Amino acid sequence: MNPDVPASRELAGIAELAARATGDRLRAAFRSRPEVDLKRDIHDPVTEHDRAAEETIREVLAEQTPGSVVVGEEGGVGGGDGDLRWFVDPIDGTANFAVGLPFFCVSIGAAIGGELVAGVVYDPVRDDMFTASLDGATCNGEPIRSRGATRDDAAVVATSYPSAHDLSLGREEALRRYGRVVDAFATVRRPGSAALTLAHVAAGWLDVAYDSSINAWDIAAGLLLVRQAGGTYVPLGGEPGGNDWEAPGYLACVGGFDLAGSVVAEAADYKGAGA
Repeated sequence: MNPDVPASRELAGIAELAARATGDRLRAAFRSRPEVDLKRDIHDPVTEHDRAAEETIREVLAEQTPGSVVVGEEGGVGGGDGDLRWFVDPIDGTANFAVGLPFFCVSIGAAIGGELVAGVVYDPVRDDMFTASLDGATCNGEPIRSRGATRDDAAVVATSYPSAHDLSLGREEALRRYGRVVDAFATVRRPGSAALTLAHVAAGWLDVAYDSSINAWDIAAGLLLVRQAGGTYVPLGGEPGGNDWEAPGYLACVGGFDLAGSVVAEAADYKGAGA
């Protein structure tokens, strides 16, 4: 059974507690140029701080919600066998963190059954806590609304497209589509953290975001933030009937943006505008 609003707020508070528990370590390690290991390839780095932060988060979640399941980027699936599932990315934007670029975050989302019910995105450098529950979305306790540009030529779009994977599937077509995005939008940015990017869309600090290859722990919290702030989140490429956070790609935008008329919809092969 999905929780009511007070229970959702309680889970959001637990997520805040777990995220903040990593803050001192991540701030102390930031710009220390930690040693970097590679997971899948050169585009997928990890540091000792990713692993340690996830362990800290798991400990807090186990204490506060015994029996819940934790799905973490570094440690995989663990915990109990309850209905509550936590999706944890201890450092989303590890490549930025490792070299000293201040655009990374901790992302923790909570789902029960087929519904996301709480989530936080925590920026430890700025000490910004973005929180979503069934009651709405806030940043540092203040309500946020996802409002901004309404069309491409006035908008800032954040994207990782084209990634190395996108290029491997068809370099010329990917670059053509990216060129169309660069021409159409006022500004294009590649920030390097899907979770923090989505939090900024929720706050109205970015207008549009697109990623073609993400995982549930990257976007579970950000997805809820965008929707609860009044923005739009569209999952891309997921299985029919699957959960939105399991889809491998997404488009997101502030409320009122003309997604149907946007060039980014073409780049994303999104043909369901308005559906």
